[in-house]
Amino acid sequence: MPHADETDVVATAGRGPEVAAAAVRMWDTGRAILPLPADAPAAEISRLLETIRPTHYLDDGQPARLPRGVPAPAGTAAIVATSGTSGAPKGVELTRSGMEAMARGYSAAVGAGADAHWLACLPLHHVASLAPIARAYVTGVRWTAFPSFDLDEVARAPRTIGATIVSVVPTVLARLLDAGAPLEDYRCVIVGGAPFPLALRERAEARGVRVADAYGMTETWGGWAIDGAPIAGVEYRLDGDGEILVRGDVVMRGYRLDPAQTAAAFTTDGWLRTGDVGATVDGRVQVFDRKKDLIISGGVNVSPTEVEGVLARHPDIADVCVVGVPDEEWGERVVAFVVPSGDLGPDVDALRAFAREQLSAPKLPREVRVVAEIPRSGSGKALRRLLRDTRALRERPAR
Repeated sequence: MPHADETDVVATAGRGPEVAAAAVRMWDTGRAILPLPADAPAAEISRLLETIRPTHYLDDGQPARLPRGVPAPAGTAAIVATSGTSGAPKGVELTRSGMEAMARGYSAAVGAGADAHWLACLPLHHVASLAPIARAYVTGVRWTAFPSFDLDEVARAPRTIGATIVSVVPTVLARLLDAGAPLEDYRCVIVGGAPFPLALRERAEARGVRVADAYGMTETWGGWAIDGAPIAGVEYRLDGDGEILVRGDVVMRGYRLDPAQTAAAFTTDGWLRTGDVGATVDGRVQVFDRKKDLIISGGVNVSPTEVEGVLARHPDIADVCVVGVPDEEWGERVVAFVVPSGDLGPDVDALRAFAREQLSAPKLPREVRVVAEIPRSGSGKALRRLLRDTRALRERPAR
């Protein structure tokens, strides 16, 4: 049995409804839930269990004690595994007080209401899908978790089960719009997990869909800002390099059993380093890029997402990702990896001409590489590190 200042950590690798029900049981009894990916290979699950060391594994509905488990501090609500973009797994310890602050602040920000019905349609080992269950739990409203993403079921959910709010990543929103899904039936469609392209937002709003751009990370119980405005109880500031720092109850306690990484994640006065670079525009936080993804070309800082937002509007481009690669003359050169909407994508001259009215010369791509697909994480983030090693991609020659 854990001490009074500790709590059990119960891992489970089921589908959405099972994980959501298990989370509610754990929260009812003051324990912490560790959701694991349902379809992960056994080796990956073993690695996560060895790294995070939960006290129990939920098997056939009953928590079975694990031999090397370590209790979490009392007040821990969830531990969510994340590798960020580094590939090394970490356990993010999220607190009960953070869950309650996130749930109430988030619900107020999107106008959830007392009759809200939250829909989780993506895997619950991601905080973006676990958080809607937590919001419903804290505020006492309905929730539904789907076993897996089904486009037709998500499209019909307001009519079939009365869902009012759904959280999706940008790629899923694009798929739903492509299919003509009646997303205007939702009270709000929350988009997070990856940068929300302006063109995609405009496309949704032209269809009458109310969308909300959520910005946050696993370490903050998901989104802490809605359309750039921090939810209640959250503060942010920018450091000298433009990195966004955040604090408030929603911020994690730390990385599980890893004091060194925890210390590195916070400033000496307790602000969480997000790793994102941004600015304050009209009183709202605006995110530019991951700090490590900025391209410095000829001494000019180039934001990959800014360039992508412009290039994505080209009619011959279905998907795009911009990275910096070493260049003897410029330090780094801007390279656009594009998935063409037809048989051939635009060449570099055509793409530079298209973007010249919106981007300054250092931001224009110096090279275009046509690829079959942009590698992305489960939440839709482009995996730029893979694009820098083009040998790992199935390439087609650019014109």
